[in-house]
Amino acid sequence: MSEPLLRLLQVEMPYGKYKGTLIADLPGNYLNWFAREGFPPGEIGRLLALMHEIDHNGLKHLLAPLRRETLR
Repeated sequence: MSEPLLRLLQVEMPYGKYKGTLIADLPGNYLNWFAREGFPPGEIGRLLALMHEIDHNGLKHLLAPLRRETLR
């Protein structure tokens, strides 16, 4: 199950105000906007939805060990 979580730390937002920002680093209000307006199709949409759930439930700390692994 770690693959989708790792992708949050690898994939950058491809467009919009936060273009170039890792999905894991997007602010909660931006994720909430997508949740209200609808997530885009494909992998980006799935990752944004996953990150929204993580952020909304206060679970961002779960990404810290994976973030350290990706820095190695």
